Amino acid sequence: MKYLFIAIIAYLLGNISSAYILGKIFTNKDVRDYGSGSAGATNALRTFGKKIGALVLVGDVLKGVIAVIIGRQIGGAEGAYLAGVLVIIGHNWPALLGFKGGKGVATTIGVVLMIDVRLTLTCVLLGIIIIAITRMVSLGSVSGMALAPVVAIIFTKPFDLTFFIFCLFVAGMSIYRHKDNIKRIMNGTERKLGR
Repeated sequence: MKYLFIAIIAYLLGNISSAYILGKIFTNKDVRDYGSGSAGATNALRTFGKKIGALVLVGDVLKGVIAVIIGRQIGGAEGAYLAGVLVIIGHNWPALLGFKGGKGVATTIGVVLMIDVRLTLTCVLLGIIIIAITRMVSLGSVSGMALAPVVAIIFTKPFDLTFFIFCLFVAGMSIYRHKDNIKRIMNGTERKLGR
């Protein structure tokens, strides 16, 4: 029962969309009606500007952090992993918003930050470098996420199969959510920052 409770709490926490809420409060607009249609930090940045975009980023990271803390307090390491997965699912496919949410990058950063700081910093740094070079947030996000399972192998001695599977799963979710971006990157039509 405790794992079911963790799953429900984490999923509902993921449903709290910073981009949607702040967009409505400050502009009376639904972020999903603009840009990429995603209820995430990047689309909020492009649609509402830097201040709201930054607040959305912080809010999305925090709900990942809070979910893992709750999961760990109730169910230990297994609870932390479960909460991490469910809060990302809740962010990506929120029932409260018709299952039309964000792409989960910021929330995933918050989740993994609470589980392995070294892995998080390594992947985020790679993502930032790629974004700085290409000005494509999607390419940096996908690259950072794809690196996570590899970094998990390097940083966990002895090898931790549960953590590796967790990294594979969350990375896979993020890459799947970016499938349209990946097609545009390959076609050379992906939108860049500042354009």
